[in-house]
Amino acid sequence: MSAGAGGADSPVGVLVMHHGTPPALDEVPAFYTEIRRGSPPPPELLHDLVRRYQAIGGTSPLGARTAAQVAGMAARLRQLAPGRFVVRHGARFAEPRIEAAVAALAAAGAQRVVGLVLAPHSSVVSVGEYRRRATAAAAEVGGLEVEVVDHWHDSPGFAELLAGRVRTALGQLPDGRRTAATVLFTAHSVPQRVVDAGDTYPEQVHRSAAAVAAAAGVPRWSVAWQSAGRTAEPWLGPDLLKVIAGLPEAGVTACVVCPIGFVSDHLEVLYDIDVEAAAAARAGRLPLVRTSSLDDDPDFCDVLARVVLQAAAWEAR
Repeated sequence: MSAGAGGADSPVGVLVMHHGTPPALDEVPAFYTEIRRGSPPPPELLHDLVRRYQAIGGTSPLGARTAAQVAGMAARLRQLAPGRFVVRHGARFAEPRIEAAVAALAAAGAQRVVGLVLAPHSSVVSVGEYRRRATAAAAEVGGLEVEVVDHWHDSPGFAELLAGRVRTALGQLPDGRRTAATVLFTAHSVPQRVVDAGDTYPEQVHRSAAAVAAAAGVPRWSVAWQSAGRTAEPWLGPDLLKVIAGLPEAGVTACVVCPIGFVSDHLEVLYDIDVEAAAAARAGRLPLVRTSSLDDDPDFCDVLARVVLQAAAWEAR
């Protein structure tokens, strides 16, 4: 794409896509029903999800964190390529929706759109779903051209950002426990059938973890999976809680959890790691520290902005 693509005065749209979260507890039932493709959750599953939100304060900070990330990325784009981009964000399961964001980009004069999902790694059940939603929404507003970035875990600066957080977390472990400590890199599990069908998501996560471990100088590390869906079918493992339970027997004296598949504080980090995984570590008398989330760190917003620039084939200036 050149600077004149779509018309000399037409901005390129940037569609930032994310999962979304219910803004209040009374909206959890509708949110959960939508995630389940219109099937209301059984009472016990709904109760469990509400309980998890209550355990982290009643609501997730994901909405606010995402808005801050988008604002930071948009500000960086204005610095790197003034006047070239118009940025909007939309969620799969919350307001503003992906469809509304696409319509807003068209109304702003964009004829071509770079889609960016706030997930570093790609699966057919993650980025693939966002791509389908964005493409369908673009067709509804008159064939707006959309190109969704498939993955960006290997973008310059991303591994180094996480490596710095790993080193900081290791430094927070008790002095006598660091030598035999390990780092567990985690990402959201997916149904095993998706992996069996050839999805490259697990390989992406492993390559990403290896890059961060190398940048951090970490000799002992592995990948574990978390936040599997409450369904009867098998999900990709090993599960984080089971891995933590087995660490003391393996001679591990402490661990750092780096949720490499997530880019902000939200339920899967604040509950699944800070509550559930921390409890599993305490049961094994194992010190556990989690790396801090990227959130709207200016350096992370710069990484995202440069992913967009590369996708749009513009040079920063």
